[in-house]
Amino acid sequence: MNEQHPNILVLRLSSLGDIVLSSPVYKNLKAAWPDARITLMVKPAFSQALAGHPDIDEILVAKPTLWGCISQVRAGHYTHFLDLHATLKSILIGWFSRIPNRARYDKNTLARRMFVKFHKSSPVLEKHTLEKYLEALKAWNIPVKYKEPKLGDWAYRSTETSGRKINKIGIFQTSFIGDSVLTTPLIKKTKKLFPDTQIVVITRPQTEDIFKPLPEVSEVILNDKRGWNKIAGVWKTARAIKKSGIDILLVPHRSFRSALIAWLSGVPIRIGFTSSEGWFLYTKTVPFNWMIHDAERNLSLLQGIAKEQFGGEKLTMSFTPSAEENVARLLKDFNLEGKKLVGIHAGSAWPTKCWPQAYFVELIGKLQTELGVQCVLVGGGKQDTDLGEKICQLAQGHAASLCGKTSLADLMALMKHLSLFITNDSGPMHIATAFDVPTLAIFGPTTRELGFFPYGQGHRVLEVKDLPCRPCALHGGKKCPLGHFKCMKDITPDEVFKNAKEMMKM
Repeated sequence: MNEQHPNILVLRLSSLGDIVLSSPVYKNLKAAWPDARITLMVKPAFSQALAGHPDIDEILVAKPTLWGCISQVRAGHYTHFLDLHATLKSILIGWFSRIPNRARYDKNTLARRMFVKFHKSSPVLEKHTLEKYLEALKAWNIPVKYKEPKLGDWAYRSTETSGRKINKIGIFQTSFIGDSVLTTPLIKKTKKLFPDTQIVVITRPQTEDIFKPLPEVSEVILNDKRGWNKIAGVWKTARAIKKSGIDILLVPHRSFRSALIAWLSGVPIRIGFTSSEGWFLYTKTVPFNWMIHDAERNLSLLQGIAKEQFGGEKLTMSFTPSAEENVARLLKDFNLEGKKLVGIHAGSAWPTKCWPQAYFVELIGKLQTELGVQCVLVGGGKQDTDLGEKICQLAQGHAASLCGKTSLADLMALMKHLSLFITNDSGPMHIATAFDVPTLAIFGPTTRELGFFPYGQGHRVLEVKDLPCRPCALHGGKKCPLGHFKCMKDITPDEVFKNAKEMMKM
């Protein structure tokens, strides 16, 4: 092969996350050399991670021994060797393979060891692994056009459902409100792909109102995880799923409990994420990628049963007529009819996710006095109710608190009355985006990279980007581990007000 038809071997033996992250590399290689043949060499356990990648021509499963790998590589007559593994083994494979054009990514081994051993930081450690992969292409003057993995990069080429009739597809989501909202695009797309099937949702009683009104949903099975039900509910829910006659079960929830229930239900095709705590209880797993939005990640589960690529589905929710009536009554009771309303959710299940109470009070004052809008505090439960009442008292009448006065369905019905929604990283944030309410989110201990930022166009996230301690946890925590809480305190009311004003175009 010549330079116009290179035969390229890319070596990334493990692990799953690193292999998935490498997907833009192949897209850039094919963009520069459309006639290239690309082979990815991986360990046997990861042979399916990118088996359906549209720009990879062959997956080469590595032999267990060094000399076995070298023999495999020599037999391929490759013209280019790209080492994305960068260990002694991969270096030796490249050296003894005698491939003329070799490039290797720099994993900055020395800098990493100095940081771990002596806490000596280095600018090179701030680069993401994917950035380093893409930098390796400079050795061959390959321009970088693609910088992120896409859903289609790990599509399955075949399905286990070929030739069999699918009557029911179950979707198992028993997490928080926000996670449930972000599952609605999966429901919508599943129904589009399989219009003649019934969609069954397995969820908690607290999130039933999210799924029950959806026209795509035929049945809702409740899984109560409180008290004794946390144990007994495993068997009860598994029996309910089995009795329902579900043919395929998609499980966005990554807990071991969810995987165990799926396995006990006996559903013939069970699809979950590779990062699930009970991944081995599924019949098929799909790679989990932190670099895309959670709603898009949920959609990727469909790669296990369909060949097309997915993405771009909107969050979709609806509410009952009774909820609309309740909201109309509340707006009348609080003298909010006809006013320009800004919704505010000041609470969270995690204290470190909460922007300071005093900041909300100052922001509400600015919104009311300078823009003439009416702020409405929302939330559920005693903690949100107490917080809402306290903020309203301190705001001296500039806000109304509906905290504790709305059900989940009522909250959804309220959204169409709001011009803007200001919130911490929380479940109501996703409800607002599902109803196309411009959403201004304040992120502290969590970051956009975790994939739970407001989904869709027209929304904003405010965060302190130069804090090395962020993120400090996946969900947040009870208190700042370092004691300074700068991730929230450094986001000022003036900054939030400025963004709110721009978003409302006032």
